[in-house]
Amino acid sequence: MKTLAELFEHTLKDVYYAENALTKALPKVAGAVRNAKLKAAVEAHLEETKEQIETLKKVFKTIEVKPEGVKCDATDGLIKEAEGLMEEAEGVALDAGLIGACQAVEHYEISRYGSLREWAKVLGNEKAHVLLTEILDQEKAANAKLTTLAITTINSK
Repeated sequence: MKTLAELFEHTLKDVYYAENALTKALPKVAGAVRNAKLKAAVEAHLEETKEQIETLKKVFKTIEVKPEGVKCDATDGLIKEAEGLMEEAEGVALDAGLIGACQAVEHYEISRYGSLREWAKVLGNEKAHVLLTEILDQEKAANAKLTTLAITTINSK
């Protein structure tokens, strides 16, 4: 990659891969958590993730590139970490640990979507800027919801 446009395309493929990987991982997380509110939040975010994939397809269209993913080692590592928690943790530690793992994913996505959004703006791609802002706002809201659940419901001694 030598240009901002090439970096934009590569990173877009990265998040497309990540969101698709999450559609496979989130049902496992929802099945593992014990708290009903956390389960509902994970299931709701799964549906939102599916919608985000459709939004990403619109972003690909703005740059006239076929939607496809490129392997994202960061996302694969974060998913593997969550899988390890599901195997090893139990009780309150499981739910608290999975909130932390989910937030790690959200933080990664927030950083990626924030960069993509700003690059779209610099590249003069207003439609992509708007679409990526939508996703970024959803990711920030999901993170805030997880924080609230952790503080008010899950985290206990």
